[in-house]
Amino acid sequence: MISKLRSSAILLFVAVAVAAPAALAACDAGPKAGNAAPATGATAGSATATAAGGATPTAAPVVAGQSFGAGVKLADATAIEALLADPKAHVGKTVRVEGQIVDVCPKRGCWMDLAGPAPGQKVRFKVTDGEMVFPMDAKGKHAVVEGVVAVNELTLEETKEFVAYQQKEYGAERDPASVTEPMVIVRIDGTGAVVRDPR
Repeated sequence: MISKLRSSAILLFVAVAVAAPAALAACDAGPKAGNAAPATGATAGSATATAAGGATPTAAPVVAGQSFGAGVKLADATAIEALLADPKAHVGKTVRVEGQIVDVCPKRGCWMDLAGPAPGQKVRFKVTDGEMVFPMDAKGKHAVVEGVVAVNELTLEETKEFVAYQQKEYGAERDPASVTEPMVIVRIDGTGAVVRDPR
């Protein structure tokens, strides 16, 4: 059960659905999302946009900053800790998440990690390679991101392969030999984002 797994074993990724564990973190073709080039300026929401699940969101207030993809349309944010606490309740739903950017894909700028309020909590916002490219200097800035939540429950072996890939490609400190339970990967297929300086 997801609720019985330790929060350190649950990761929130904004990513694409993939079959192989190593591909979960790798740059890949991913879902098609929004515009390829970022635009500088503000993004206004649309009261006519329909979120997954049939709900019509309230128009989002203008979000100032550098806009990527379709931008941000939802007015209400879902807290990172709420997604991690009950990820299956959010599967297939479009959500808005906010946080400080703590890492950016060094290869293609196709993902960025957002910090949650508790130590070890983070969200990976993953998009299709080339559809949106996040600059390395975005680290330390604030991001407002939007996309559809998906959950992938890995086996113990897949979890070890995933951790080994993270260690090899990105210098992650976790040793694959220390993995004793399977990981549940919660991700959001990214459709848009706005990045700004922290307040």
